[in-house]
Amino acid sequence: MERAGEVSSAAGNDNGNGAVRRSPSTAPSARVSIWESVRACGIWGKEVDKAELRRQVVMPLHLRRAVAAAVAAKDEAAGVAAASAAKEGAGDGEKDEGPTVAPLVVFVNSRSGGRHGPELKVRLHELITEEQVFDLSVVKPSDFVHYGLSCLERLADQGDNCAKAAREKIRIVVAGGDGTVGWMLGCLSDLYKMKREPVPPTGIIPLGTGNDLARSFGWGGSFPFGWRSAVKRYLSKAATGPICRLDSWQTVIQMPEGEIKELPYSLKKVEPADRLEISQGNGTELSEKASCYKGVFYNYLSIGMDAQVAYGFHHLRDEKPYLAQGPVANKLIYAGYSCTQGWFCTPCTASPQLRGLKNILRLYIKKVNCSEWEQVQMPSSVRSLVVLNLYNYGSGRHPWGDLKPEYLEKRGFIEAHSDDGLLEIFGLKEGWHASFVMAELIKAKHIAQAAAIKFEMRGGQWNRAYVQMDGEPWKQPLIQDQSTILEINKVPYHSLMINGEQ
Repeated sequence: MERAGEVSSAAGNDNGNGAVRRSPSTAPSARVSIWESVRACGIWGKEVDKAELRRQVVMPLHLRRAVAAAVAAKDEAAGVAAASAAKEGAGDGEKDEGPTVAPLVVFVNSRSGGRHGPELKVRLHELITEEQVFDLSVVKPSDFVHYGLSCLERLADQGDNCAKAAREKIRIVVAGGDGTVGWMLGCLSDLYKMKREPVPPTGIIPLGTGNDLARSFGWGGSFPFGWRSAVKRYLSKAATGPICRLDSWQTVIQMPEGEIKELPYSLKKVEPADRLEISQGNGTELSEKASCYKGVFYNYLSIGMDAQVAYGFHHLRDEKPYLAQGPVANKLIYAGYSCTQGWFCTPCTASPQLRGLKNILRLYIKKVNCSEWEQVQMPSSVRSLVVLNLYNYGSGRHPWGDLKPEYLEKRGFIEAHSDDGLLEIFGLKEGWHASFVMAELIKAKHIAQAAAIKFEMRGGQWNRAYVQMDGEPWKQPLIQDQSTILEINKVPYHSLMINGEQ
């Protein structure tokens, strides 16, 4: 099978942020994530000089006040006014510095993982400035994209060379889990649609439970114990790290009737005006009578028992947040749900709705440079089907595995990368099989590699399926007489990531 896309390392493709490189082989970076976390705890974090870091990443006074004011007021004009006031020396008389080498803006999710966000935010204020740190419980990434960056663009148009340089060189750091990073990437992707490039690349401070995106791009798998000194290292790597590309995948769901209740953030209802754009982009006809939803994922989409377990966990965390106080506690809760919801201990006499996905699901794929759908037979034993973009899944596990060249050739596969325009599809059987896969004692059930995927689901004894995208689960209603279609196609542009493996 041909690779769907190749990434140039030429400086001419750098979008103003440095040369864009081929995405790193995610296997090695995942394996060193523990070492990276340990390394960040010790004396290595102290190697970064605070004064030098500030010179690298802190924007001139008038620009950082402009961006903060524009975002707070949701009005770029307010930012321009704040810039003028700062230039005139209003306020505390601080010096307005010159252009910054690599200006950083940090977004902190105080709800992620072990709730380190509030302490981290204070530390970031000490290291850089308060104006360049945003709390996601107060400021949405879309506000920064639409007002903060617009303010820099407007100042640049008025002849402010510092603003022009900052807009071209600005980088984003997200302190949160995979879902938070995906939220940020989704908002930044609007810049492509509005033709407002360059798009800032994104680095990560891992605060989540799984942190598979962070692992895949060399940021480690957990927030280190010696985090105060480690934060300097994270910021330094974000300012100097090379840029890699990440495939993004759009999911479109057509339901014959009904609505998805408790809609996750990863999905939005498709408005009538957007249907034609989606149809033209994907070559898919959207029924006017159907309820349609769309979303984007960067790591994985799964259907079946693992999504059901995730759904139960999320509800418990929302109802009793004091139980989810860190990655270890979260994983223990996950294990408990896996045991109680029938994945490990399904009786042999149980009805079919508790067993294989084959009862409700048909799988179709498109291969590279092929316009026709090809049906792929679903193994009857599979109870969870995973569509994977990254090498990492489930807190740094590698269910696809390091496949030997002869096996790849035999199956028509290629080595998996996060920017190759392909998705890997594998199955998990009962919970015992999934446990051995996650322990990397065996590989998952390899099903296919695909450039586009379509699931056709029908009810019957099933009246719902559980689905999740990048850790956000939901109940998908099903009916017997008509199919629900879930289609996955590649977004025509890449997300830009900073490689933290230095």
